[in-house]
Amino acid sequence: MQDYNEEDDLLLSGIQHFNFCRRQWALIHIEQQWEENVLTVEGGHIHRIADQPLIREKRGDKLIVRALPVRSRRLGVSGVCDVVEFVRHPEGISLAGEEGLYLPFPVEYKRGKPKKDDSDRSQLIAQLMCLEEMLVCELSLGYLYYDEIKHRVEVPVTPADKERVSNIFEEMRHYYQKRHTPKVKTGPHCRSCSLSGICLPEMMSKRTVSSYIESRLEE
Repeated sequence: MQDYNEEDDLLLSGIQHFNFCRRQWALIHIEQQWEENVLTVEGGHIHRIADQPLIREKRGDKLIVRALPVRSRRLGVSGVCDVVEFVRHPEGISLAGEEGLYLPFPVEYKRGKPKKDDSDRSQLIAQLMCLEEMLVCELSLGYLYYDEIKHRVEVPVTPADKERVSNIFEEMRHYYQKRHTPKVKTGPHCRSCSLSGICLPEMMSKRTVSSYIESRLEE
């Protein structure tokens, strides 16, 4: 797999939008459109609490770093980890200014509660893959913290999970390079989307004017 230049990077956080709805992702990341709703405002507030850039906090055998920039040349993505907890571990890596060896564990903060789809988990796995590449180590565990339940969920990560995330980014890049905004099936998820006023999902299932004219001409 090729290494991408930084100017060609996709936003890591986009994988969450992409898994939620490919059309939503394209409207935001290709067409540069965005609208706020109560869910995005709540999510922004939660991230402002976690995202205090590069603040380091030491708690016993744990070093906590907030808003850590990460990047993967192999995936061609870059972004920010809400929190990375470096825990002292005999199989870990050395850190500048710290004694001993540490393993990093990404912690992604989310509003609400655990979701049925894989959007949050994929974003966390992508962060973990960036940390692996940057720090030259193998990682298999991260955490999702949900504000509604005030609890973190342990997320084990397998090689198959990493391969799946790699494939998703390849699909995202295919759309991005073609500047293509796909049409998708509408569903209950459309009601919670902040871009419903731009996307107009109710129009997706209606007959287009062009198709109506074509059918009349064929009569």
